[in-house]
Amino acid sequence: MTAVQFHLEQPELEFTASGGSTVRRTVLPCGVRVLTETVASAQSASVSFSVAVGSRDESNGHFGSTHFLEHLLFKGTKTRTALDIAVAFDSVGGASNALTGKEHTSYYARVQDKAIPVAVEVIADMLTSSLIDPIEFENERTVILEELAMNDDDPQDVAHEEFFAAVLAGHALGRPIGGTVETINAVDREAVWDHYQSNYRPQDLVITAAGGVDHSELLQLVSENLELAGWDLAAEASPRSWRTQVLNPDAAESSVKVINRPIAQANIVFGNPGLVSADERRYAMSILNTVLGGGMSSRLFQEIREKRGLAYSVYSFNQGYSDGAVFGLYAGCSPVKAKEVTRLMLIELEKVANEGISLAELELAKGNISGGLALKFESTQARMARLSSAELTDGEFIDLDESLSRYAAVSLADVQAVAQAMFGSKHSFVAVGDVSADLFDEFV
Repeated sequence: MTAVQFHLEQPELEFTASGGSTVRRTVLPCGVRVLTETVASAQSASVSFSVAVGSRDESNGHFGSTHFLEHLLFKGTKTRTALDIAVAFDSVGGASNALTGKEHTSYYARVQDKAIPVAVEVIADMLTSSLIDPIEFENERTVILEELAMNDDDPQDVAHEEFFAAVLAGHALGRPIGGTVETINAVDREAVWDHYQSNYRPQDLVITAAGGVDHSELLQLVSENLELAGWDLAAEASPRSWRTQVLNPDAAESSVKVINRPIAQANIVFGNPGLVSADERRYAMSILNTVLGGGMSSRLFQEIREKRGLAYSVYSFNQGYSDGAVFGLYAGCSPVKAKEVTRLMLIELEKVANEGISLAELELAKGNISGGLALKFESTQARMARLSSAELTDGEFIDLDESLSRYAAVSLADVQAVAQAMFGSKHSFVAVGDVSADLFDEFV
């Protein structure tokens, strides 16, 4: 079992993780961090270049810049057109993409092990040498507006965005990752360029790779390509510090937000501040969500879908960040059944808070989570993401065996205590659909 705490400027670290894979970490003098997990039998690899800047880090004049930049880095560099970038990955049968989060941005690819040099060369070029061409900038503005319009056409997405805004009211984490129509229309190329220059520096960069990868060879590739882009890797700089991890914020007052739309379903979300990413209770929270709303055997699924046929989709969730989080329950149902479904979701949460869960439910949840984690980490992309998360979040790497050990240690009392904290909090309610504002009167 392995749980390893990184140190920001520790130059070298190597250890063996569960399953016999080798994890290595190198911090270059310029602050670039390179992490690998070598899996001996793998014939493919996943590679990512990430920076610890997300939508929460935007300020006035830069709102929407993070998401804008994620799109623009695929649109051409000093030596490659957008087509050249696409062809480079297609020519080796690879897949590339990017992700903007609330606290980080990543550019990644999955390729055959022998194509790792291609992936590193192209992503390094994109990240260091993007042109942010003015014409492409305006073209991509239209693309992003279409993306936002597509999301706005999905009532479930709208409900979740409004729920985050309600629970995290006034917090930067409550803003939508992709920006809004207003912010995307308002931001200009100069603001995005400034955002790029300020946050895509050697000390901001975290490179991770997992699968059939050799750490020394990857270091050489990284160094060659970053130096080719003009980065001075000998210039000393401290890596960007990890975000401060804080206790969960107090719950805001109860709130209600109803967006009336003439659609066939009411999309209901309610909840409150959840557990932040470093909270030691997060393992108990995962078991709570598995029992309450995590699958076909969960209480919400059985009570609301199987026994009563009131909804197709119903679940619970916790999304934690460094200093904010949301816990919620969701259901999509007929508008005329919306109040009944909301009542049933609350009842099930209250039951767990007051009575706890059974030993059989605890063991089922642990088995579900253990099996899911084992299957998940068969993927090189999941292993790559685990490395990135460890380096970008708080510097702690937890392997599969240690994770399973922590889940195994969760007790019935632990799960009930988390449920009591969630049920006892003041809830925010959101509905999107053909419903009226008085839907939640009896629950507030």
